[in-house]
Formats: sequence, structure tokens, C-alpha cells
Amino acid sequence: MAIAAAVERFAVVSPALHREPSVLVFDSGLGGLSVFREVARARPDARFSYVADDAGFPYGGLSDQELIRRVGEVVGTLVHRLHPDLVVIACNTASTLALPSLRAHHAIPFVGTVPAVKPACAASVSRKVSILATPGTVRRDYTAGLIREFASGCDVTLVPSVRLAGLVEAVLAGDAVSDGAILDEIGPCFVADAASRTDTVVLACTHYPLILDRLEALSPWPVAFVDPAPAIARRVTSLLGPDLEPSAPLATMTPVRLFSTRAALDAALISALIGRPVETPEVLDTAPAAL
Repeated sequence: MAIAAAVERFAVVSPALHREPSVLVFDSGLGGLSVFREVARARPDARFSYVADDAGFPYGGLSDQELIRRVGEVVGTLVHRLHPDLVVIACNTASTLALPSLRAHHAIPFVGTVPAVKPACAASVSRKVSILATPGTVRRDYTAGLIREFASGCDVTLVPSVRLAGLVEAVLAGDAVSDGAILDEIGPCFVADAASRTDTVVLACTHYPLILDRLEALSPWPVAFVDPAPAIARRVTSLLGPDLEPSAPLATMTPVRLFSTRAALDAALISALIGRPVETPEVLDTAPAAL
């Protein structure tokens, strides 16, 4: 529930919606699927669309103003086209920067993704917590504010990973990614001294939970990896209202609409990851050009 409290800061409460609500999920790439699959499991009744801004991936190379503009244009294009009841920004970097502008331009609820600092620090026994994130999320003032407010006396290590999100995209594409390449990115999360060692790692990029099995296998010692996706799903459900047919079978689910800004998404891969049927992927012809 602590994660839900943090997520709530990025949500606008709306009245109960009609049956079969429409939900748009946005990310810079495939990482948002880790959030998508939790929301889809929680709301089998909903009609979903997923957009990957692959022409802008990765977001780490964009200035703050470029990122705000780009996210606003891509999300705005689909909000006007699809008229969703709710939008999930399944990207930590975009959430910590672009949500105020999105809310100023659209009168619908937005649910963001934030580093789960509070629950991680509350659960840590050793009082050593690491936050694994993209450089953009690490440098945001919002992340620093979460640490100041919720670290609760923990020793927090910020780990800006330049390559891990891209490595996850490569894994999902079926490319060979060595254990050494992944370990190079997560190794700094594991801090030990004579008194204690890291016992909790916050996954502050939605790409990372998609290779959780490899993260666990490559960890120098066991840690708790904290993923905010279940709390985001609970927040979405609280905004949409109850599912009137929570046991709807897969065959009756409305296929997910898939959008991207550069190359068509892999429909079979996404369907397998989220456990729902999908439509033929579309590439947005009105999205902004790559920056």
C-alpha cells in the first residue's frame, strides 16, 4: 500500500467510469509492458492501447524541454485519436518530468510511475537500499525529494544505468546479451561493508522487471527487487471503478491496439508478455520525428 500512496501523487481522481473503460499505456519502448501486464490482469474488462515511442528511445539523451515536448506530442496524438478514459505513463523518466504538462492539456486522469523509495526503505532490514534507474531518473529533483522524504535513515545508493534499458530491449528482440553486460550495469547496486550489505534494490525503470529472472540469477547475493507495477494496477482500478465482469475469459477480451513511432511492434511477443490478444501493430504517421 505504501507504493500506492506514492503513485497517487501522479493520479487525478475521477468519478466511476462506464463498463469496458478505455486505457492508454505509454512508454519510450517495451519497458512499459511490465506495468501493462499488471494493469491488464487487474482489469480484464478494459479496452487497452499501448504506445512505444521507439523513435525517441532512449530518453536519456533528451533535454528536459525536449522530453516534455516529445511526450506531449506523442501522447496528445493518441488522446485525441482514441479518447481514452485514463492514461498510464509507464516510464519513470517521463513521469517525473512530463506529467504536469500533460495534465494541463488533457482533462482525463493520468497515472505515473515513480521510484518506490518509501516502501523499499520501510522494508529494508540492513538499511542499505539501491535505486537502479536510467540517468534521467537519477538526476531528477523529484527522485532526490523522494529520498529526502522517505529514506527513513537508510543508506541509499543511486545507480544510473546507461545501458540496461537497451539491453532489455535487445533481450526481448531475441538478441544474445551476455551475463557480463547485465552484471556490469547492476553490480554497483550491491554495496557491502563490515556491518551490512544491500538487501533491497528499487527497479526504477519499467524495462528492468522484464528480465527479473536474470537480475536475480546474476545478483552477488539475494536481495528484494521492488517493482511498482502491482501498486500502479491497484491505482488504475481505484480510478476506473470495479470490474463488472472480473472473470472474463481470454477469448472475450478486446484485442489490444499497438502503436509505435518508428518500427512496427512485434505482436506475437507483446501478446505473450501481457497475456492478451493484440491487433495488427500500427506506426503513427503523425508522431514527431526522431530528435
